[in-house]
Amino acid sequence: MLKDTKTILKKYWGHNSFRGSQEDIINTVISGHDVLALMPTGGGKSICYQVPGLMLPGICIVVSPLVALIQDQVRQLKEKGIKAIALTGGIPFSELNDLLDNCIYGNYQFLYLSPERLQQEIVQNRIHEMNINLIAIDEAHCISQWGNDFRPAYLECAVLRELAPGTPFIALTATATPRVVDDVLENLQMNQPQIYKDSFSRDNISFRVKKTEDKNYQLKRILEQVSGSSIVYVRSRKMTINLSTFLHKFGVSSTFYHGGIPKEEKTKKLNKWLSGEVQCIVATNAFGMGVDKANVRCVVHYQIPDSIESYFQEAGRAGRDGKTAEAVLIINQEDASKAEQQFIASLPDVPFVKDLYLKLNNYFQISFGESTSEPLVFKFNNFCDRYGLNPNLTYNGLRILDQNSILSLSENFSEKVSLQFVASRNGIFQYLSANETDAPIIQTILRTYGGITDYDTKINLGLITKKTGKPELVIKKVLERLQLDGVANYECVESDLEIQFLVPREDDRAINPIATNIQELNKVKQDNLVAMLAYVNNTKRCRSNFILSYFGESPKNDCGTCDICIKDHSNPTKKLKELILEALRAEPMSSRQLENELATTAGSLLTSLKELLEEERIRMNSKNEYEIDN
Repeated sequence: MLKDTKTILKKYWGHNSFRGSQEDIINTVISGHDVLALMPTGGGKSICYQVPGLMLPGICIVVSPLVALIQDQVRQLKEKGIKAIALTGGIPFSELNDLLDNCIYGNYQFLYLSPERLQQEIVQNRIHEMNINLIAIDEAHCISQWGNDFRPAYLECAVLRELAPGTPFIALTATATPRVVDDVLENLQMNQPQIYKDSFSRDNISFRVKKTEDKNYQLKRILEQVSGSSIVYVRSRKMTINLSTFLHKFGVSSTFYHGGIPKEEKTKKLNKWLSGEVQCIVATNAFGMGVDKANVRCVVHYQIPDSIESYFQEAGRAGRDGKTAEAVLIINQEDASKAEQQFIASLPDVPFVKDLYLKLNNYFQISFGESTSEPLVFKFNNFCDRYGLNPNLTYNGLRILDQNSILSLSENFSEKVSLQFVASRNGIFQYLSANETDAPIIQTILRTYGGITDYDTKINLGLITKKTGKPELVIKKVLERLQLDGVANYECVESDLEIQFLVPREDDRAINPIATNIQELNKVKQDNLVAMLAYVNNTKRCRSNFILSYFGESPKNDCGTCDICIKDHSNPTKKLKELILEALRAEPMSSRQLENELATTAGSLLTSLKELLEEERIRMNSKNEYEIDN
């Protein structure tokens, strides 16, 4: 086992030295002390527990809120040759038992699990048997009701104190206000912790808010000027497709990414962007967790986020290599009211959540007192249409049920394939003889699933692919032909949402204990949006300093690069003229285009244009556009 932290860092991550407080944090953890690490997005939080986890004998337990993030972390560790296990939803009991055995006897170095998994008795009992060297609570702000992503299940993380007494804790977050910090320390029962706080300041990022009535044009202009990769964040799946198509049409290479895309297609799109084959990826806000790309030059938010925490975390994915980058929020006059409509008007109250929970159980035909262990395919739009529910309100209600561990909501694309042979034995043999090309696949299915001639059977396409060496698409074509030829009944249900009920159905009695949580969570979301709109409407204070103050820092100097700092208040007309000339050096523009580009008023613009024409610094061309007068 390697005993030197820098040797481990070099061997597995290829770095010669640590950044910021990383080395101090690691040394403190190794010495057995509790640590709270507050580090900006891209600050290298995972290294702070992964290095000591590799250095100390035993296994490191990591609690993380997102399945996708857990899977990404475990995949990256395995690619480095490090033994790691993920306990996510939908694992059968027998497999769960084997995985926990591996943690005890298999020399594994990391166990990643969700806070909901931690509540299971079998998991707690087996953790008690493990030789645990460190407990890491990632995204620790989730433990606080004042945190942006509060998850009540996180409050149970303190049970690890009892299961592994004397084991040091490290809690990590990139978005903690002073109030959240106090909650984390109290709820995790941190034992005289060392608190390390790297400044959240991202000096290399220029924060800007661009006000315009032609957002598409502004977006195109911004990305045309970016020499490198970019991310555009939107709030709907449909918008990812529309904007990506628009950008591609006007010469900005782009792709789109959201939770409803099949896994293989997601991988292709992500790799195209990671490799630089496409410049821009238009994505919903879940994108970016666990994605390691240091050279993102620009992050654009096309719509107002729900909180400063969300905005700063997403904007912070720009410039992780330390080079100059920009974070731009494009808004128009209607965006503030739209944000209030989406984030505030669609907050579910307790009666709505009770009604939603009742309808969900009825939809899936779950009896009172019954519990289900299998993830269920959820057709969201079908559900909303059947019960006449508002989609935004319904989705937010589902998130509340997910956050409070009533159910688990997964947005990963999935397929449920079922098959039953309805032809007689002789009929199947005759079909095999007449279709020799398809026969190997059909025979493999028959050998793999013994009762498939008697009852409807779920088929694992991945397993059949592995056994036959044939792609899933080819296997599906064979199953479709079996259906058309009357040999078998075949059904393939695609879904980008899955629901797993975590508690037995008890109707109101399941919701009553979380009623206070719902009310408090709604209040937090209202406060978060108020702060976000204050940032958007701010016209006097440096953008970077505004953000730092929100997170409890006392900034000293203005950034000098945000849209507020670069304003020339002493002579606005002179400044506007310079901006006009700068824009026209790129290409000729109409007055409307200039007004949108510079986010100025028509009166101020016309005054400046008149002066520049009189000074013969610009002229009109045959298209009634302004251009530089050479």
